[in-house]
Amino acid sequence: MAEKRIPESARARAAELRKNLNYHIYRYYSLDDPVVSDAEYDSIYRELVDLESRYPGLIEPDSPTRRVGPPPVAGFTQLRHREKMLSLDNATCEGELEAFSGRVLRGLGVGPADVEFVCELKMDGIAVALTYEDGVFIRGATRGDGEVGEDITSNLRTVPAVPLRLLVESPPRLIEVVGEVFMPEESFRGLNDERLRQGIPPFANPRNAAAGSLRQLDPAVTSRRNLSMVTFAVGFSTDPRPSTQWEILSYLGELGLRLGRNAAKVPTIEEAVRFCLEWQEEREDLDYEIDGVVVKVNSLGQQDSLGATSKNPRWAIAYKFPPEEKTTSVLDIQVGVGRTGALTPVVVLEPVRVAGSTVTHATLHNEDEARRKDVRIGDRVLVHKAGDVIPEIVKVITEARTGKEKPFHMPDKCPVCGAQVLREPGEVVTRCTNIACWAQTFERILHFASRGAMDIDGMGEVTVSELLTRGSIGDVADIFYLKPRDLFGIPGFKEKSVANILGAVDAARDRPLWRLLFGLGIRHVGSHVARVLAGPFPSMDMLAAAGEDELLEVDGVGPQIAESVVLFFGQKENMRVIEKMRRAGVRMAAYRERRASGGALEGKTFVLTGTLPGYTREEASEIIEALGGRVTGSVSKKTDYVLVGDDPGSKLEKARGLGVSIVDENEFKRMVGR
Repeated sequence: MAEKRIPESARARAAELRKNLNYHIYRYYSLDDPVVSDAEYDSIYRELVDLESRYPGLIEPDSPTRRVGPPPVAGFTQLRHREKMLSLDNATCEGELEAFSGRVLRGLGVGPADVEFVCELKMDGIAVALTYEDGVFIRGATRGDGEVGEDITSNLRTVPAVPLRLLVESPPRLIEVVGEVFMPEESFRGLNDERLRQGIPPFANPRNAAAGSLRQLDPAVTSRRNLSMVTFAVGFSTDPRPSTQWEILSYLGELGLRLGRNAAKVPTIEEAVRFCLEWQEEREDLDYEIDGVVVKVNSLGQQDSLGATSKNPRWAIAYKFPPEEKTTSVLDIQVGVGRTGALTPVVVLEPVRVAGSTVTHATLHNEDEARRKDVRIGDRVLVHKAGDVIPEIVKVITEARTGKEKPFHMPDKCPVCGAQVLREPGEVVTRCTNIACWAQTFERILHFASRGAMDIDGMGEVTVSELLTRGSIGDVADIFYLKPRDLFGIPGFKEKSVANILGAVDAARDRPLWRLLFGLGIRHVGSHVARVLAGPFPSMDMLAAAGEDELLEVDGVGPQIAESVVLFFGQKENMRVIEKMRRAGVRMAAYRERRASGGALEGKTFVLTGTLPGYTREEASEIIEALGGRVTGSVSKKTDYVLVGDDPGSKLEKARGLGVSIVDENEFKRMVGR
């Protein structure tokens, strides 16, 4: 059927409506200064929707009606940034800011009067890069390792503060801008309230909430999270760049991008210090969270002269606010249950704003910690954020006690399933003894499906909770028996998303053995130990049959790990789950090629230290193992090579002392033929 001819009047009206809507989105989300009412905006929006529904040929990729984006994808691909996104060095006091200024002046060989600075509030969010081609938003990615990030274009399209088309008449042919996506305080509170109503743990802070929202597989979920964004740099542009950072900010605003508020240009580092201290006191007045101030050399020419280290620019520094302390009341002390059955006391606080966000909960970690701090229901307590992120009770204000406070006692039964709890001699953790406990099962399945383990995209908190509640799954093995009917009806799941998650489940059947071992949640067996075990025991059957003596012969395995592994495989329930996965076609042995002889690294032992720019630690380890080598966690005389990245630890010095060969990433690539 031929497409309906589009009248020129409709084409012109659609173009006018798109232009008006983009302008009003810019006024509302970038300038916080709307010039039309919500009703007027909705009227314009509905008219465009109506036109596009009558004439689908009018729909353009940058139309405001396209913000929710395409259907959910199975995962995120990687994108390489055109310019490396560096991280910032930190300053925590006035002296360190002054020391930074001293380094700048010495590096430039000039006096204090020759350098001015720009101060920008440091949003506590997620760094991203946006790419525009001929003014149209075509790509967006997370910072990642600075060189390669995740493609989250579909999700960024749903963020209203991200213009889908730049406002200028003659935009650069290609430009990549850098900014920060964040969640406003009101949106954060609303999201956590909704999660609590659904029985899902709340996000610890707005930054975590923003990160989780950007990595949703369904862009429609991201669109409901009310994210915002500010931009502060040009990473790459085909147009000439301005000569100062202050002009960069003005230029970004002209393009239609939202800027951070309250930036200032100052003539001296003393003025920059004053700016930092003022905002340290005034940050509570903001409706979003900041964790410091970024101080930059204003002149881009001076920035180029100063250059950068492998990680940080020498022309900028982040002044981090010290932890803020506030007094509040203890409303209750509840007990949560983790995947290993560990019972954790959590203090419910009267909401209090600390370091830019509202704190409602703080963990006491374990029974000993609860007893040491002697926190009681009804107490007045002093709270801060450890590292300006994790809420923590500093102390109890015992002088404020009235005698009505209720002491906390660890329950003798699991608060979720009612089973007996047990604290083993020598341990600080009290555990639920029921392996079928709902809370344990929930956390175990989340861990099993997590990115570092079996990497099953879409198997998040809401999905797992729904499947458990419906009885569709009862253990990790049940994941591999899911049918479409089990997934339909879960919020956000339609035909495409059901197909995606079933595809991710199918792909997980063939994960490396070490991922399966890690995903099983054996106590004391993290991802590294799982790799170590998969070397000498290249099948699940071999590991299950191993005794403690055999395990102790493995370099990197101590008595605690050996005992835990033997105990795990000695439990009938665990073996039942493993057999159920075997019947579902889950790989139970290492890849054959990893055990085949003749690989380029056959018989060689590697230790990794530092951060590799081109590989994650898991990727490098898998390459080594695929070529016949093995990776261990400690340097010894048996080590053949130490692969060194940025910021290596003490392993590098130990390797030098033992005369072990040291290779960098470039040499490693030559060794493996990449």
